[in-house]
This record gives sequence, structure tokens and C-alpha cells, in this order.
Amino acid sequence: MEVNASILISVGIAAVIVRSMRQFLDLPTRMPHLNRLIGYFWVPGLLLYLFSLLIQWKTDQLDEIYTLFLMAMVVLVLVRVQDYRPARTILLAVVPYVAYSAIELLSGTLSSSFMREYKNLFSNSQGFAVIWLVTFVLIARKQKKQLEAERVQREAEEKERREIAAQNAVLESMVAERTSSLTLQTEELQHALEELKTTQAQLIQAEKMASLGELTAGIAHEIQNPLNFVTNFSDVSAELVMELEEEQQRPERDQELEAELLADLKQNLQKITHHGQRAASIVRGMLEHSRASTGERQPTDLNVLADEYLRLAYHGLRAKDKSFNATLTTDFASPLPKIEAVAQDLGRVLLNLFTNAFYAVQKRKEQGETGYAPTVRVATRALPGGGVEVRVHDNGTGIPEAVRQKIFQPFFTTKPTGEGTGLGLSLSYDIVTKGHAGTLAVETEEGQGTEFIITLPAGQ
Repeated sequence: MEVNASILISVGIAAVIVRSMRQFLDLPTRMPHLNRLIGYFWVPGLLLYLFSLLIQWKTDQLDEIYTLFLMAMVVLVLVRVQDYRPARTILLAVVPYVAYSAIELLSGTLSSSFMREYKNLFSNSQGFAVIWLVTFVLIARKQKKQLEAERVQREAEEKERREIAAQNAVLESMVAERTSSLTLQTEELQHALEELKTTQAQLIQAEKMASLGELTAGIAHEIQNPLNFVTNFSDVSAELVMELEEEQQRPERDQELEAELLADLKQNLQKITHHGQRAASIVRGMLEHSRASTGERQPTDLNVLADEYLRLAYHGLRAKDKSFNATLTTDFASPLPKIEAVAQDLGRVLLNLFTNAFYAVQKRKEQGETGYAPTVRVATRALPGGGVEVRVHDNGTGIPEAVRQKIFQPFFTTKPTGEGTGLGLSLSYDIVTKGHAGTLAVETEEGQGTEFIITLPAGQ
């Protein structure tokens, strides 16, 4: 019965070993089939136990046979999972002990005297095998912990990668949505920009038409003078022709009178021609101002251009307000070198500056200031190097400091709604600076007056 009990104890120990091996090697996950197979470890033990009861065979080698079977089963399992590094270490730990157990069992079966003779050797070998087994089991446990830590780290990294991938997917979705939104906004802005350009072109045209209307009013008054001269001298010439015809029909003709009449008639015709050319020049200037600029530069006398547009701007304002009067003073340098410029463009600039000057002095006059005399002054001078300078000064209301830096910005105006588009000075600035490589500056003192200074380089 003692032998039978030892077999049962060996089966219990085997249960503990199998359970530990399953957990250590994670057999249910790694090799489910092998895990189920080793679950029958108790069958050989039970058979040996029944066999010992049947034949009443009492020998100490029964539990050694079962232990050797168990160790062989462990080796088989370790060989099957040797791709797992701790399993290889356990295999290396078990092999010496299995070899010792097999040799001991075989020696005891063949010769008990041999066992007694080399009892110390077998005891030392058993101790070495046990120490080897324990040492490598500890190493295997350390390896398992290290692998477990690496697995946990890999899982954490994998989880982090999945989270990053999920975040990237969300970000890509947000970027795609934002890109789509920006694309739509860009298309809307492009459409708005096109509409703005169209509106700007219309406003620029309206500004040109407004200046053309003011110019036309001035021209209508200015052209009246030469037309009156033409009409008057034509009437006088007609009377002279009639007197000449009457003198030619008399029996006794007065040669001196006829010569005097012919001289007067010739002088009248010359004056008619002069004033007709003056009227033609005004009409030609109006046509040049109204047509689109060709950009072709020609030698231009700024004295003539400034004088003509000053008078046209003044008479244009008087056509709107008959009660308005101002003193016009000119200080034209003589001689003034001609510059290569687009005359109709510079004419628009000068007309705008003159119109603004008359507007400023008119507003100051409306304030009812005692002793105030509206004055607009235009001066030109030659610059070193061949350039010229034009100064347009008025003693009007001046420009406030707060808006001084904005006056050349498009659509900015200090005039009430309906009296200005805010494009006059902006277009003038572009014409002078971009179109003619010059400068347009302003000097002003609020309540005292304003002076615009145009500098233009010499023609190439």
C-alpha cells in the first residue's frame, strides 16, 4: 500500500507540474490541441496504480517510472513549443535531469550492486541536475517576465499606433472637410473679387465721367469766348466787304480807302483764324480727355496743360454755382522743359487736384469766415536733372491729421455721400507714380489749406 500511495503522490505532483507548465507556456493559447492532450497525464499513473493493486507488485521503481514518463511528456511539450525562448531554456534545464533519471532507473533495474557501489556518484549527479534545473527555471522565469514586459510594451505601442492612426484619420477627415470649406470659400472669394473688379471698373468709369462732366461745363464757358470773337469779327468783316463793294461801284473809287478796308478785312480774318484755332484746341483737349488713354507718351508742356485745366476746372465749378468766385494765381517757370508724358492722363490728374482745391475753398467760404478770400495757386519749376515740379495750393479747409494717410487709398473720401467716389486721388496717385514714375505728395494744415506736389522725371 505504501507503493500505491507513492504513485498517487506522484500523480498529484504531476498535476501541479502540468498546471504550472500550462500557465508558464500559455498552452491554451499557443497549442490548444497539445494542451488537451497533456490533460490525460493522470491516465498512466492510474494504470500503474491499478496494475500494482492487481498483481500486488511492491517496488520503489513504479513512481520512478511514472516520474520518467512525466518528464518525457514535459520534454515533448517543450520541443513542440521551442520557438518560445523560455521554453527552450526550460528544455535545457530538464534534459540533464531526465537523462539522470533514465540512467538511474536503468542502472537500478540491471544491477542493484552497481547502484550501491556508485551511490555517492549518483547522489552528486542528482544534486547537480536539481541545481541545474532550478537555475534554468529561474532564468526562464526572468526571460518570461522580460518577454511579458516587451509584449506589454508592444501592445501599448500598438494601441498608441492605433490611437494615432485613429487620430490621423480624424485629422485627415477634418483636413479634407476644411480643405473643401476653404475651396468653397476660395471660389466665393474669387467670384466676389471678380464682382469687385467689375464694380471698380464701373466706379472708375463713373469717376472719369464725373470729371468729364465738370470739364465739359468749363469747356462750354471757355469756348464761348473764342466763338464770340469769331462771330463779332465775322460780322465786322461782312460790313467791311459791303463797304468795299459800294466803293468799287462808285464812278470815282478811293484807292486808299479800298486798301484800308482790305487791311482791316485781312486783320479780322487773322483774328478769326486765331480764335478758331483756340476753339479747336479746346475741343481737341476735350476729346483727348474723354477718350481712353493709349499710353503713348509725347513731349508735353506742363505750363500750357496746367493753365488750360485750371481755367476749365474753375469755369466748370462756376457753371454749377454762379455765386462762387475765387482768385486764380499762377507762377509758371519760364522756360520749363517739356517732359515725355501722356497728356490726357496728366490732364485728369490736374483736373482732379484743381477740382478738389476749389471744393476746399468753397467749403471754407461757406463757413462765413470774415475777410476770407478763396485763392487757388498753381506753380511750376524745373528740377535738377531735367524733371519738373507742379504745386497746387489752396487756402481751403485743409485735411485732418486722422485721415491724411488715407487720402490716396481707393474709395476713401472726406466728401459727403454722393459728392465723391473716393477714386479721384487714388487714380491720380497711380497715374503719377506708376504711369509716369513720379511722386505725388501732400502738405496740409487743418483749417489753413492744402498743397499737392507733383514731381515728374525728365523724359528719356
